[in-house]
Amino acid sequence: MEHAMIYADNAATTKTSAAARRAMLDAMERFWGNPSSLHSPGQQAKEALQTARDTVAKAIGAQPREIYFTSGGSEADNQAIVSAAKTGARKGKKHLITTAIEHHAVLHTMDQLSKEGFEVTLVPVDASGIVKVEDVAASIREDTALVSVMFANNEIGAIQPIAEIGAVCREKNVPFHVDAVQAVGHLPIDVSAQNIDMLSLSGHKFHGPRGAGALYVRRGAPLLTFIHGGAQEAGRRAGTENLPAILGMATALEDSCAHMEENAAHAAKLRDALIDGLSKIPHSALNGDRERRLPGNVNFCFEGIEGESLLLLLDDKGIAASSGSACTSGSLDPSHVLLAIGRPHEVAHGSLRLTLDQENTMEDVEAIIKATTEVVNYLRDMSPVWKALQRGERNYVIQ
Repeated sequence: MEHAMIYADNAATTKTSAAARRAMLDAMERFWGNPSSLHSPGQQAKEALQTARDTVAKAIGAQPREIYFTSGGSEADNQAIVSAAKTGARKGKKHLITTAIEHHAVLHTMDQLSKEGFEVTLVPVDASGIVKVEDVAASIREDTALVSVMFANNEIGAIQPIAEIGAVCREKNVPFHVDAVQAVGHLPIDVSAQNIDMLSLSGHKFHGPRGAGALYVRRGAPLLTFIHGGAQEAGRRAGTENLPAILGMATALEDSCAHMEENAAHAAKLRDALIDGLSKIPHSALNGDRERRLPGNVNFCFEGIEGESLLLLLDDKGIAASSGSACTSGSLDPSHVLLAIGRPHEVAHGSLRLTLDQENTMEDVEAIIKATTEVVNYLRDMSPVWKALQRGERNYVIQ
């Protein structure tokens, strides 16, 4: 069955590319020394580490010394936010701004800081999942220590006006952090042109390995040590560097950036065909903006069904999908992102996220449309809620 599986959950994780796997194996065979050691094997490892840092920096328009390697996006988000918050607090600034649709790595960090005396403003988004620049600007105060806005949403793919928000933050002298985990390797990023002070990325979202990520911090922006110990990562992140994973990530990122335009065009073509096909299912609705969304992201709500049942039956038909963020897939609560764009609870429960990339085909899309249509009809046939809707005893939410 495994060989026939259509993988449509690339927002959760991507398959590690052949090039990344080769780079990791090469690292284990050739660069097994500790980069902090002064002997030749150690110095060879240090040079390889620096090459990876150069590669990551080039991909986002940064300087190599501004790149700090982490275990992934969550750690990078945590370190960036806590650093800005605690640095601001020393100057009496204890106000933080983010949006209602951030990844939980951001929202839960903000929640923790709120328990420690910080005030957090959650800026709302419109029905398409996009935050208004003027709403962010209006939220900034004299005591604002940080603005954190994701580049593109992990559930509904909505791409935010990052450069414009960054310009406002720069004008008001407020540090600006961007969770770009879903965007790096898929969308053009230039931290200088887009006025970004800190940016988080994760290797496994662009065909690198899990367990490797990076945090960009503009020179002069606040960065506190998060993991204490040795002097690795310019003293900001202790622990012997996971060189095989870092080299695998850098290789995957370089490859993704080199083929970004063609990969994005391919994924967008599949995305649009999939949206057109699923839109034909009665009482279904696309979540997020049709145009301003990630190239491979499709997210739908289907009235009268439960998302979990939909996923299990699609898996049985050989299609791997999700109902939202992989980090919250074990939760019975509806997506906070869908609630933030105005979907009521009963509709948000029936959501489906399909995320495609360059390895998917139009045949995959046709199979997904066919299988999803069959499964939705099957579940509705068994649903007392759907029967009540059809009898006119309840009103449809999605027309």
